Amino acid sequence: MTMTPSQLARYVDHTLLKPESTPSDIAALIDEAAELGTYSVCISPSQLPLSAAVPAPLKVATVCGFPSGAVRAEIKRAEAALAVQSGADEVDMVINIGAAKAGAWDLVRGEIARVRQDIDAVGPQDSTGTVLKVIIESAALSDDEIIRACQAAREADADFVKTSTGFHPSGGASLRAVELMVQTVGDELGVKASGGIRTWDDAVAMLNAGATRLGLSATRAILAEAAATHDGY
Repeated sequence: MTMTPSQLARYVDHTLLKPESTPSDIAALIDEAAELGTYSVCISPSQLPLSAAVPAPLKVATVCGFPSGAVRAEIKRAEAALAVQSGADEVDMVINIGAAKAGAWDLVRGEIARVRQDIDAVGPQDSTGTVLKVIIESAALSDDEIIRACQAAREADADFVKTSTGFHPSGGASLRAVELMVQTVGDELGVKASGGIRTWDDAVAMLNAGATRLGLSATRAILAEAAATHDGY
C-alpha cells in the first residue's frame, strides 16, 4: 500500500490513555489530532464530557473495562452507556480475557452483546449509531482463541475487533494477529491494530495486513518519519 501521511492519518485513533493525563493534555491532543487530520481521538472515560471543543469531522472514542477487562459486566455496561451519554462516538471495550482463556465463549459473547444493547439505547438513533470496538488482547490468546473471540464479537454485533490495549505484558499488535482477525471477520467487521505501533513501516504493514483502523499514540512522530525518510510516500 502506498499512501501519503495525510491519507494514513485518516485511519488513526490518536490516543492518550495515560492515567496521569490532565484536561489540558486532552485539549492539546484534540488540537494535534485536528492539525494532523486523524479520524478520532481516543481518551479515558473520566475525561468525558469534554470541556474542549471537538472540531468536525474529528470523532471521540473512549475505552471501557480498560485495561484488564476483568471488571463485572454490569460495570462495563454502565461505563459504556455513560460514556456515550457524555459525548463518545465510539467505545473500545476490553473482553473478559480470563473467560476467553477458560473457553467461556457464551460469557464473552453475552457481555459484548449487552454493551452493544446499552450503548444503542442511549446513542444516536440514526444511521450513524455508536461504534463498538472489541479489544481481545490478542498477544495473550492462542490462534484458536483469537478466532473464537472474533467470532463472538461478530455474533454480538460489534463493529470492530481490536488487537490490544497496549498495556498488557504479553505485548501489543502483531501482523499475525491482524491477519488472523481479518481472515475471521472478513468484510463484516473492521479490524483495529493497536499497541506498540511506533514507526511508519509498522503502521503501513498493519494496513497492508488488512487493518482498517490504527490506534497510535506516536502519531505525529510516525507521520513526520514518513515525510523525512520516505519522501512523503
